[in-house]
Amino acid sequence: MSYQAFIGRSERRQDTVWPLLARALAATLNVAAPDSEHLPPLWHWTIFQEWAPAQALGADGHAQRGGFLPAEPSLPRRMWAGGRLQFYHPLRIGEQVSRDSTITGIEEKIGSAGRLLFVTVRHTISDSGGVALIEEQDLVYRGAQGVSSAVDPAGAPVADGVSTDIVVDTPLLFRYSAVTGNAHRIHYDQNYAASEEGYASLVVHGPLQATLLAGFAQQQRAGGTLAEFSFRSRRPALLHRCPLTLEAWPEGQSLRLRSLDCERVVCTTAEAKFNS
Repeated sequence: MSYQAFIGRSERRQDTVWPLLARALAATLNVAAPDSEHLPPLWHWTIFQEWAPAQALGADGHAQRGGFLPAEPSLPRRMWAGGRLQFYHPLRIGEQVSRDSTITGIEEKIGSAGRLLFVTVRHTISDSGGVALIEEQDLVYRGAQGVSSAVDPAGAPVADGVSTDIVVDTPLLFRYSAVTGNAHRIHYDQNYAASEEGYASLVVHGPLQATLLAGFAQQQRAGGTLAEFSFRSRRPALLHRCPLTLEAWPEGQSLRLRSLDCERVVCTTAEAKFNS
């Protein structure tokens, strides 16, 4: 099937940086609510939510494929594999915002798990001050077969690094799903996650890990402003292999980060760059 017709497809959406959602995410992450009018980095994933009616949901809880994104019935599983963000100025809580989204790339590959479809979407989010951030999201479509059972080696310790442990439980996964409008059942329905998608336990959201890593990075560079952030999912972070450990270490002008499960398998890697 040719997907070239989807490249360049775009849509525009408008929303508000809702104060309630900012407070709800702060409570979910067990951190203090923002002490200023500015939304912390990556908290914009609470806005531009898409709530499809019940009859328009797929078996996995996501909205059925089609519309803006391509539909591929032979690849029913879709995951958010990573992304890259550039920050120009922080979004202001309570302000109206717009998001222009464009599909910039589609590529088919054959991996160890079979056929895969990679879709790149570029989002430009603007407010009254102009462009606030540009984000590229990497989405991956895969088949219905179970996840790989291969065991990755433990992540080697890093020099000059700092770390912290994060308690992950079912309320955290449920509340993060709720506050971001994510109905994917792998995050809250144990029976579905195991019987339909082959996970040993509930899956910790990739965006949740990215948000935690971005916040951890900001703690290390308290005097700086986050300018760029990128992340990539390496292996699923599973609830029964938590708590998660967040690690950060300097590399040149950047800060490298990763999340690891209780067996020190690397789940998500990230890189942060700051304006001084």
